[in-house]
Amino acid sequence: MDWMEGNDAAVVALVLGGEQDAYRVLVERHSRAVFRLAYRMMGNEHDAEEVVQETFLKAYRSLKKFEERSAFSTWLYRITSNCALDLIRKRQRHDDKRAPQPPEESEVVAQIATGDPGPDRLALSGELGKQIYAAMRELSPMERAAFVLRHHQGHSIAEIGRLLSLEPSATKNSIFRAVQKLRRALEPLASPAR
Repeated sequence: MDWMEGNDAAVVALVLGGEQDAYRVLVERHSRAVFRLAYRMMGNEHDAEEVVQETFLKAYRSLKKFEERSAFSTWLYRITSNCALDLIRKRQRHDDKRAPQPPEESEVVAQIATGDPGPDRLALSGELGKQIYAAMRELSPMERAAFVLRHHQGHSIAEIGRLLSLEPSATKNSIFRAVQKLRRALEPLASPAR
């Protein structure tokens, strides 16, 4: 199947032309990146998986709206961000008090620790991970999305503005507010012990 090697736009054209199995190629190519973005925005695996499913369903239904002048991944990240924001807003509206659990310490340690850390470093890494997780939960959905897109995904201000339907000044303000809130929340951890 030669179409499995084609670029995203070519595979989209095949799907729109009736080759329904071609969509699986797009899902396989992008599911890991979509999950990473969803996980960072949602903070837990269950919600991230829900966002991933909703993203690929919406993308399939809206495939005719994809314009080849932009990268398929950018278009897909926008859908992912919107699905994550929708789920966050839905949870807030329904006053759902079930806060997702922070990642397991072993996950945090695997992401933060380097080398062969001792028990004290492992404990500190686990505590740091919990503090970062708690600080991220205090951000508004828009601030969290803008921060994750900028500092975890590496998107430009212009790209984030397009993804979140924000003007450049509003995008910069969302990122700035997120950084300031995180800095204040995490400042005690950065201060030297007296």
